[in-house]
Amino acid sequence: MTIEAEPLRADQPAVRNLLAGLHDRIGPQKFNAWFRHGVEISLEENHVQVAVPNPFVGNWIDTHYRGMIAETAALQTGRQRSVVITIDPALCGTLRRGQLDKQAEIVEKVTSGRSRPRGEPAATPLRYKLADFVVGPSNKLAYSAALAMVNPSPAPFNPLFVYGACGVGKTHLLQGICNGASRAVGQGRPLTCRYLTAEQFTNDFLTCLRRKCLPDFRARYRQLDLLAIDDVHFLAAKKATQDEFLHTFNAIDAAGRRVVMASDAHPRLVGDLNEPLVSRFVAGMVVKIDAPDRQTRLEILRRRAKAMGLAVPDEVLDYIASHIRGSVRELEGTLIKLAALSALESVPVTPRLAADALAEYLARTDSAITLGDIEAVVAVFFGITPADLHSSRRIRTVSIARMVAMFLARRHTRMSYPEIGRAMGKNHSSVVLAVQKMERILADEDDVTWMTPVGRKSMAAGILVEMLAGQIA
Repeated sequence: MTIEAEPLRADQPAVRNLLAGLHDRIGPQKFNAWFRHGVEISLEENHVQVAVPNPFVGNWIDTHYRGMIAETAALQTGRQRSVVITIDPALCGTLRRGQLDKQAEIVEKVTSGRSRPRGEPAATPLRYKLADFVVGPSNKLAYSAALAMVNPSPAPFNPLFVYGACGVGKTHLLQGICNGASRAVGQGRPLTCRYLTAEQFTNDFLTCLRRKCLPDFRARYRQLDLLAIDDVHFLAAKKATQDEFLHTFNAIDAAGRRVVMASDAHPRLVGDLNEPLVSRFVAGMVVKIDAPDRQTRLEILRRRAKAMGLAVPDEVLDYIASHIRGSVRELEGTLIKLAALSALESVPVTPRLAADALAEYLARTDSAITLGDIEAVVAVFFGITPADLHSSRRIRTVSIARMVAMFLARRHTRMSYPEIGRAMGKNHSSVVLAVQKMERILADEDDVTWMTPVGRKSMAAGILVEMLAGQIA
């Protein structure tokens, strides 16, 4: 075994240099919030592996820092490496309360448009194509709708609104639509398309508002042939941005052009989204993507292994597909971990190795519903962020949302009270008390009341739980 095949730990020079380079690029505040504790980085032979404690941190690092990690690693080591992000719940115990609060503060600033991560482009590069999308029963309707949006002939609906849990392929579809449409020709010219997140749209709008260049902003968006907006739930509670997006949508729609969107929840379940926007969204095609079934998971693993140049027997892929029933990211993370263990121990990949090496990981992820799924749905409904659920903020809306998330985690996952507490930055007794309180509210058939920027909202607890459970099932 060569030394290059072994992962380099944080106390080794190459990783220390990589971390120092990241620290210099993103600044001490963001580095301490996202990389100081709870994240482990190692350099493998062909990739940089970033282990994170939960899907929220993983998604944030994937969206905002993947490119920087790859560039910094190449600069420090002289080699190009891909970045692989894996979830390791055991890292939850190394998080600090102050770090969780700082993450919530950064997310709030970014998603409200008051700041943008250093180096973030105005629009995200398109990495995915529809031809690479693995189609199965859980996503067949969404994929067919995506193909209709790419077809240069008039679409039978507008807009297309795709929703589902994290890691089920929403971003892949949106970027695939943009990639396909940008190669199509309409009225004798290439179609103009743009993909970006609702956060980036918000930042762009507020920047132009401050600089008094709104006409340029409107020309940039309203003349597009196709606009794809990801993470639409980030528009929650942002009245000015919602109004501007409504006018942008109306202008594109009136011109017979197209809008495609994605969110973690159905438009009617996105907290603090104004009714005119909701009515426009549901007037088109609203389609849910569920977690992939076993055959789809198996095909995803086959394609991923081939792309990585890994020789993994079909029986091992079948074993992983049968036991990992969460998101596509979990499938890829499991495959990466198994391949790394095989290389480190200089043994072939066998079903026995998969069973022995991944037993603990498989036990943690065996449930089809994960805490990350629950946090995403609850956060979107209450108009907050998953980071708020992990913070120590005690405002009523966050406290209610946190209680509901803990209750749903106990009901729909196999996680124990201590495991939920560690994952959410709380102690065991806090989770017990939250679950017991929610059970009393349900038993008494009481309402749940919380505050929003537009006033107080209330809903019967039983209806609320049933509705949210339907979103995560």
